[in-house]
This record gives sequence, C-alpha cells and structure tokens, in this order.
Amino acid sequence: MLSRTPEDVAAHAAAAPDLTVLDAGVADCFACPRLVTWREEVAATKRAAFRDWTYWGRPIPGFGPADAPIAILGLAPAAHGGNRTGRIFTGDRSGDVLIAAMHRAGLANQPTSVSADDGLELLHTRIFAAVRCAPPDNKPLPVERDTCAPWMRRELTLIKPTLRVVIALGGFAWAAWWPALTSVYGVKPPVPRPAFGHGARVSVPGAPDLLGCYHVSQQNTFTGRLTPAMLDDVFDSAKRLAGLA
Repeated sequence: MLSRTPEDVAAHAAAAPDLTVLDAGVADCFACPRLVTWREEVAATKRAAFRDWTYWGRPIPGFGPADAPIAILGLAPAAHGGNRTGRIFTGDRSGDVLIAAMHRAGLANQPTSVSADDGLELLHTRIFAAVRCAPPDNKPLPVERDTCAPWMRRELTLIKPTLRVVIALGGFAWAAWWPALTSVYGVKPPVPRPAFGHGARVSVPGAPDLLGCYHVSQQNTFTGRLTPAMLDDVFDSAKRLAGLA
C-alpha cells in the first residue's frame, strides 16, 4: 500500500481498519519528495557513531497500546533517532528524557529507549508525531504537515474510544492539534485559539483535554527551560485527567 501522493495518503489512511494496518501504511509513505530524499540521505551517510547501524530511513509509525487514554503528540522523528531505529523517540537524547519521565510516571516499563527491540512497553500511552518523516533542520514545511495529517487523524480516530488527554510537545504539535480536533471530533477550536505554553490546558466538550509541554529537545533540556520536575508535573496532570491517578 504505497502512498506516493497526498491523495494516496488520504485514501489509505481513511481505509485503515486498525492500527496495525495504519502503521504499515505510514511506513510505506513516499508522498513528500523533500522528506523522502532527506530521510534516505541520512540513512545512507549515517553519523559516525552509528556507522555500523542499518538505518530505518522510512516514516515512523505510532507506538503504544491501541486502548491508550493518553496520547503524546510530537513534531517529527529525529534524523539519527527514530529515522535510525524505526521507533519514535528512540535512540536520541529527546527520547532519553521523555521515556525516563514516563517511567517515573508509571507509563513505561523501563527508563530507556535505545532500539526497537529493547523491550520497551508503553503503559496507557500512545506516542505519534504530526509529521512522520525526519525533516531537514527539524522543520517540516506546511505542505508536508498537511500531506501527513491524514495519518494522524486516522490514528486519533482509532484510539478515540479510550483517549482522554493529549500532550502536545511544543508549539508545532499544539498547532497541529486544532485541525484534527475539528476533523476527528467535529468540534471547532476556541476563538481566539489558545496560545501554546508549558502547562497550558484546554478543555473542549466532546474532545480530549489538551496539555502543552515544552518539547524534550536538547535546546530545552540542556538549557534548563524544561526540567525533569516540569515533565513530572505534566504527566501527573495527564494521569489525573485520564483517570489513572
């Protein structure tokens, strides 16, 4: 089920009956030429520290149980993280920080995420990105975000029966949520649209609560803009809203 055009993406995403089929469709997407070129170039040239790795070099499906009450929405995979390992937030410093925090919160069975076969299991939580391919400079283009959006909308639809709260990691994910809110839940965003902020919460009747969290990138964690305690607070809030605490 190769997707080579935006129309293919929309059709294949809509037709996916479950997450297994959806994940396979995501991994076979070639609809954004710039992203395809970049992800394959990175996979071929590699980083010196990972020269012995066979990079995944494809789009990254979501990860976590199908009946999750919590979703974590990221920006896009990292070039030498998910694009290398084939699993979101795996094998990079962002993943190190995120999974350690999830383990402290009881949402992951172990504190590390280094490879797709490392035994990591997420509890009550599913992670996916607004854009499924690693972008140059971590900056997807608007057209790439829009082309990829049907994958996210379908994923949200499939986990909709149990989903209670969405954590948006950064302003890009926060902005990507609003069109999905209307498409999946038939709910219009508040006017004016709420601004992103760490710890921000938006509750809209008939839809999951939305929590804002600074992205777990090095530019936030290394500078102290995002601390472990701040992450712990977000996950504590998410668990309460999901009825897990």
